[in-house]
Amino acid sequence: MTTFMDVHHDMKGITAEQLSAAHRADLEIEADEGVHFERAWADPEAGVVYCLSEAPSADAVQRIHERAGHPASEIHAVPLSV
Repeated sequence: MTTFMDVHHDMKGITAEQLSAAHRADLEIEADEGVHFERAWADPEAGVVYCLSEAPSADAVQRIHERAGHPASEIHAVPLSV
């Protein structure tokens, strides 16, 4: 499994409740693609949301986000962390 950080743009004004609901929507179907979403962060003022996951591929991450109704603008593999 690979760790991925994905980015969602155009989320200006997102609330904690909306972020939580979006994260729950991902969690409800993540197993269908072998993905596990670990955490999500948001900057409501900038309109950016970040999600950290483990998945077999970036495509699997995107398919879950698309089905949950919030496709990612960018998905980056994170091959190294400390």
